Amino acid sequence: MYGYPRWGSHSDHSAPTDSAPHRPPASCERTNVFDARIVRGVNEVQSLPESYPNAHRTDTVERPHGIEVHDPYRWLEDPSDPACAAWSREQDRLTDAWLRNLPRREEIAERLSTLLRTGSVSAPVWRNGRSFFTRRESDQEFPVLFVREPSGTVRRLLDVTELDPSGLTTLDRWSPSLEGDRLAYQISSGGDEESLLHVLDVTTGELLEGPIDRCRYSAVAWLPGGAEFYYVRRIAPELVPEDERQFHRRVWLHRVGTDPDEDVLVHGEQLHHTYFYSVSLSPDGNWLLVHGSPGTARRDSLWLADLRNGDRAPELRRVLDDEQGVQASARVEPDGWMYIRTTLDAPRGRLCVADPNRPDPSEWTELIPEDPDSVLETSRWLDGTGSEPRLAVLRTAHAVSELTLHDAGTGELRRVVPLPGTGQVTTMNTVDTRTATGRDRIWLGWTDFATPPCVYSYSMATDETEAVEHAPGQEAVPEITSTQLSYSSADGTTVRMFVLAPATPQHGPLPTLLTGYGGFALSREPAYTPNALAWVAAGGVWALPSLRGGAEEGEQWHQAGMRENKQRVFDDFHAAAEHLIERGWTTSDQLAISGGSNGGLLVGAALTQRPELYRAVVCSAPLLDMVRYEKFLLGRLWSEEYGSAENPEELEWLLSYSPYHNIGEAIEYPAVLLSVFESDSRVDPMHARKMCAALQHATSSPPDKRPVLLRRETEVGHSARSVSRSVGMATDHFAFLAEATGLIRK
Repeated sequence: MYGYPRWGSHSDHSAPTDSAPHRPPASCERTNVFDARIVRGVNEVQSLPESYPNAHRTDTVERPHGIEVHDPYRWLEDPSDPACAAWSREQDRLTDAWLRNLPRREEIAERLSTLLRTGSVSAPVWRNGRSFFTRRESDQEFPVLFVREPSGTVRRLLDVTELDPSGLTTLDRWSPSLEGDRLAYQISSGGDEESLLHVLDVTTGELLEGPIDRCRYSAVAWLPGGAEFYYVRRIAPELVPEDERQFHRRVWLHRVGTDPDEDVLVHGEQLHHTYFYSVSLSPDGNWLLVHGSPGTARRDSLWLADLRNGDRAPELRRVLDDEQGVQASARVEPDGWMYIRTTLDAPRGRLCVADPNRPDPSEWTELIPEDPDSVLETSRWLDGTGSEPRLAVLRTAHAVSELTLHDAGTGELRRVVPLPGTGQVTTMNTVDTRTATGRDRIWLGWTDFATPPCVYSYSMATDETEAVEHAPGQEAVPEITSTQLSYSSADGTTVRMFVLAPATPQHGPLPTLLTGYGGFALSREPAYTPNALAWVAAGGVWALPSLRGGAEEGEQWHQAGMRENKQRVFDDFHAAAEHLIERGWTTSDQLAISGGSNGGLLVGAALTQRPELYRAVVCSAPLLDMVRYEKFLLGRLWSEEYGSAENPEELEWLLSYSPYHNIGEAIEYPAVLLSVFESDSRVDPMHARKMCAALQHATSSPPDKRPVLLRRETEVGHSARSVSRSVGMATDHFAFLAEATGLIRK
């Protein structure tokens, strides 16, 4: 579940994820994955119990809008309640006993460790002749930030394992100054994502400032000279109600070395407290752009300010209002024009251009129109060094990246840029105006299902795309076949699905792992996926459908799977499973499903709606109580996506599929492993606790055949984590599903 998912995520201002789109989990080098991930107080393998830990059912009933809603496990919402804590410890013992006894765990862990430790490298970000990039070697837990000098010398700039050897600290975001001599970076610890902002002298390595707190999800926009920057920070917690302390963001102007509590307020005081903001500047520092949206709503506002008169905190001019209900992001490029990527009158996106002195939508000129078969992601300006300026335009066609060059003045297509294959351009960067070399080049972050994150470069002069740097350890990746096929959902809509299978044909049907997301307009594109490769290497099939609710086919595809249309997402998923069975890939007794966050809601709904269709389920960091989700952590941000229980009509939508409220009595449910993170600051673990108790009560399947288990991790949150922590969780998930489906036997 994303606190702040943005449309078009190909940014050069944040540290890349190590293994998109699923984020690899945090820390400790240990063979015993259980001790590495949770304090259990269990030091030896225990016998499997014949029944589940007792969870008393209460008669808690509420009647919102006159609708009767039962909540027998309300007491499991509070982890500090002694009864909840005791029940959780009993679940730990049960899960420990079961997972420790799964066959061939060491073999699974070794395979996953090899695939997760292939390493990664990011596309360079250029500033004044210097380039900044991250790289993770095969033996490292986290990516390390490097700087390459104009001379070619490469220096290590920032390594979070040196800052914190425990492995609990992550690098959340980083941004070099325009001159390349200062670096703003943000780190957080223990999975809380509460980023602390620091400033580093790039030449000397001296820490100039920090930490500045309350900077979660903050962009940084440096002014020329490196003395000041714009950024986003929440206001002091004592100034707002306790349940709103994760909100109330503002845009501030900060001078390096001064007290952040004396920063100049630039924007945000009069807007709704759930607003998120991002900030950017034109390359010459003359124009400030502020982008905002209420929560995770796909309704954008855009403001612009002219800084040419020297006023660093000017009045911002509203260009676009979120009430218009469209998405838009803008950049003022080196040619002085503002380029706007928007869904205004174009649900798949179009590119417009405007004079920043006249930025209103009525003054926009369409440069590149909407394409009916692809989705516009982003664009970058190149000066061409002797030729006419070009625009590099990145699109996705059915979730696969496509890159083209266009005339910057007319939008006319000039070239199709060759890409390495069927995959995803994760980042697209060009040099800044202060860098003299490489002005005709585009640097591309690249990945596909079998390629760890690496870097390619395209040259306009040669019209060739060449590998710049591969991730270390890539030779460990097994051979697979990748196919994108189509199938029909329940209402006749065509849905596409990626299917990975062994390179050597196998006799089917085969154990199959089906996963998906389907929400928040987030696309699941081809990306290096270690657990999928391990599954296929063991002889199975792995499948990923492009469900409605995502953005694989544009904003209309997203809207077709949100709010009152949410059931379509589940229908798409069920139809994917049925298609795999009908075509002979697998059987229901060999079919496992997995999903995390909003994908946890997906598989939670799948197992309650069609328990006979699936053999085993991994449900990670899930959203499962759709009546009370808004009352916890960032839940109130998601009502635009799901609907709100405060509205009687929307409550009925939510109750129709809420997994916790749709568990039937005495039903043979699949084997279920619910996986939660105690430091999760987005999705509260209470969802999984309540679901676990309800399923253990209701299922007719015996614990030793189709168990319902709760796997907990401490000191780790919803997102980034270390490789060792990734291996531990991936091993548990893989072994659980592999044993249930027969992929691996004793």
